[in-house]
Amino acid sequence: MNKFLTKLIILFFLLTNQTISEENIMILKLKDGDVKIELFEDVAPKHVKRIKELANSGKYDNVVFHRVIDGFMAQTGDVKFGNSSSSDFDLRRAGMGGSELPDLQQEFSSLPHDRGTLSMARSSDPNSANSQFFICFKPAPFLDRQYTVFGKVLEGMEFVDKIKRGDENQNGSVEDPDKIISFKSL
Repeated sequence: MNKFLTKLIILFFLLTNQTISEENIMILKLKDGDVKIELFEDVAPKHVKRIKELANSGKYDNVVFHRVIDGFMAQTGDVKFGNSSSSDFDLRRAGMGGSELPDLQQEFSSLPHDRGTLSMARSSDPNSANSQFFICFKPAPFLDRQYTVFGKVLEGMEFVDKIKRGDENQNGSVEDPDKIISFKSL
């Protein structure tokens, strides 16, 4: 009887653990393919909640990658001015907007900004992150403990690598930028 109960507890743990982890898996659809992302709810719960809320309500769909710097990162997430299918779309202002939700308090951690890291963009105020985020092409240790890391690419980084780069002389500003096709929970 003890062996049966032990096996039942182990099975329950495995099933529960998989369900929890699947809740924090997102699919970012790009022009070249799907990117599987893990969100770190235990590290940045408020930021993960915000990303899920905006993504699952379709707010990130058709939002452009307005700032892309080769060898550094691709930035997106301006749901106000960066949504190419919205009447408010303004590529010159993309990167200045956010959502209608309040800004978030920082949730800095010791997680490094490695290749494939997802982190929140913000102004000089550490508590100004809202909807914009970036994906690192390469390690960026100078950002560690200064920006909120909330996830990482599990699969499909080769598709992130294909995002159209911006003008280095214009701080990565992109003419005719690539966009998020969709961003949803698994």
